[in-house]
Amino acid sequence: MAWGNECSKWDDSVDIVNLAAFDYGDIPDDQLVMTTWHENESLSQVFWFAEHCARHSTIDLESTLIVHISAAQQRDKILRLYGDAISDADNA
Repeated sequence: MAWGNECSKWDDSVDIVNLAAFDYGDIPDDQLVMTTWHENESLSQVFWFAEHCARHSTIDLESTLIVHISAAQQRDKILRLYGDAISDADNA
């Protein structure tokens, strides 16, 4: 799930790399990287989506990796937002 400045480009780049890894042919289900981009949503909404809606057809998603690329350090804020999203998903 890509969010932030030019997030659709990040989404596209992951899709292209996944296709290239399989010579632009069929990608096995267990190797497919499903991407989404969330240009007009808040980061809290994206985290909620990640916890509440993201699924893979053949693999259990047991963990979440957050990659934050920015000149500004926002680790605590991002982890708090993610924690709130997990709490909201648990209470849904």
